[in-house]
Amino acid sequence: MLGTVLLLLALVKPACPSLASATSRRAEALKKLLEVFGMEDPPAPPAHFKQPPQYMVDLFNTVANADGVTKNPDILEGNTVRSFLDKTHSKEMQFLFVLSSVAKNEKILTAELHLFRLWPRSTDGPKRHHFCQVSVYQVLEKDKLDTSEGKKLLATRLVSLQTSGWEVFAITPAVRDWTEDENSNQGLLVTVQGPGGNSLDPPPLQFASGWGHHESKKPMLVLFTDDGRRGASLPVAGFPGGSPMPVPKLGRSRSTRSLERLQPCQRHPLSVDFEEIGWSGWIISPRGYNAFHCKGSCPFPLGKNMRPTNHATVQSIINALKLSEGVSSPCCVPDKLYSINLLYFDDDENVVLKQYDDMVAGSCGCH
Repeated sequence: MLGTVLLLLALVKPACPSLASATSRRAEALKKLLEVFGMEDPPAPPAHFKQPPQYMVDLFNTVANADGVTKNPDILEGNTVRSFLDKTHSKEMQFLFVLSSVAKNEKILTAELHLFRLWPRSTDGPKRHHFCQVSVYQVLEKDKLDTSEGKKLLATRLVSLQTSGWEVFAITPAVRDWTEDENSNQGLLVTVQGPGGNSLDPPPLQFASGWGHHESKKPMLVLFTDDGRRGASLPVAGFPGGSPMPVPKLGRSRSTRSLERLQPCQRHPLSVDFEEIGWSGWIISPRGYNAFHCKGSCPFPLGKNMRPTNHATVQSIINALKLSEGVSSPCCVPDKLYSINLLYFDDDENVVLKQYDDMVAGSCGCH
């Protein structure tokens, strides 16, 4: 996949005498590059400036370094994290999340409801609860919410009344139902009761709603999925310390076959600038990354610093001794590939974190 990306990037600015031809080649190259990122068309940038949820920003910084390169492939569950804001914009404790942007081939792994707990109301009298019971229900029939037929319990637990902050509830069964049947999505209902399940009027605990609260505190659904897109390389750890690997300092080639004195196989920088490509309007992070590419000769004899495979070593010997016609010398190619992460706005202005395999050449060798 990386070789395809490098070729496409080379086509983005073609040195072509015909402007029309250059424009056509650029459009074709960007379309192919979008396919690498699993898209048919680039998402439209948000109509107005929009701050991504802090949770998604923090998650990106946990998973990736500043260039988007994965720190540890085991941190993220699946390869896609989607966030959705509540669409009801109501003061009531009912929430609705539109999941139309979730692709049919995405496997639902985990779904979480994130609610921001406000500071509790002050109560009159000496008696004060220290905890309350918060329950989250999947709405089945809106006109029967007072009955067991109208809702299904998803999660319940005691929540402290002494602090404020985020509360997270697992609601995976409901989201799986909604993605299988879009019409079944009637939203969620959240109730607040006393520790024993008794009603409290007014409830001592409130969560920030989609109405009248800051964007950073609005109710949010976070969905962890896997779209089945996996690279061909074996899983490998991220760059040590989250930083790119240094380019190996290899000795100069002993080859005298050319006056150019080709350098030995090694890794070279290859910058991918999303702003230059025209994608900066919808990509939040990173602004670009270093894909690196492999270039250089694989002369006989192949030393260990060339990181040759056994097959490459045998091929090098056959080529040097001319034991068989048509056998070329080994090629300089990536022998380790790393994934990158993109944080971006989709067409519905939801924020998505997506991981793409085999996007960065971690090291090079003769194969």
